[in-house]
Amino acid sequence: MVEQSAEVAIPPVIDSSPLILLTKANLLHLLQMFYPKVLVPSTVAAEIRQYGTTDVTFQSLSQTEWLVIVETPSLPESVRACNLDPGESAVLAWAYNYPQTEAILDDLAARRCANSLEIPVRGTLGLVLRAKQQGKISSARTILEQLRQSGMYLSEQVLNQSLKLVGE
Repeated sequence: MVEQSAEVAIPPVIDSSPLILLTKANLLHLLQMFYPKVLVPSTVAAEIRQYGTTDVTFQSLSQTEWLVIVETPSLPESVRACNLDPGESAVLAWAYNYPQTEAILDDLAARRCANSLEIPVRGTLGLVLRAKQQGKISSARTILEQLRQSGMYLSEQVLNQSLKLVGE
């Protein structure tokens, strides 16, 4: 597939929220189902490091070879105008500076900003649904419930609509 080869060539860039959710739910491996390498802007890494060395996301970031910390580029005015938090802005700045880079973000305002800048975007929910659609996981419901138990907000309505999309 053309889409897969593009993903291999251009690693996605991720925000702290999806990283935190995936590590807390012990599901970080979902990222590796699609990407051999995932970029973490230094601003996002600094946010995660604030939680301390005993934090599971801090430990994953420190010990996972394929999570690659990259220097945060300067913020283009178009990203700055979205008025997002520093981590989200760093993710979008990276993706803006490296066209066709997928931004992995959960925050609605950040996703809207990405869309307005024509930056490809996917959230944690989208990652799970894609894994189900491609047969990489047997049950999206099980994974989504695990994420909800780890702190992901997902209403029953959105959960049910999403599961319907993947035949569950």
